[in-house]
Amino acid sequence: MNIRPLADRVLIEPTAAEETTMAGIIIPDSAKEKPLKGKVLAVGNGTKDEEMILKVGDTVLYGKYAGTEIEFEGTKYLMMRQSDVLAVLA
Repeated sequence: MNIRPLADRVLIEPTAAEETTMAGIIIPDSAKEKPLKGKVLAVGNGTKDEEMILKVGDTVLYGKYAGTEIEFEGTKYLMMRQSDVLAVLA
């Protein structure tokens, strides 16, 4: 991975949105519910006030509008602060 988050930021790969169809109706990507779960791919070093507690490989839950969506080499990721992460799934 060539993206290295700074300070208290983490790079997350969102879990794919579930495909649902109803009676042959195809739901476009824009109407699908955004996934709220993802996998941590890279973490920053933290700040002097906040230690980095997330680690690469963690599966996390985050808020619906958390983070900034970025696209790198054709794949979409989310960059957000550690404080935007709601929970780590065990």
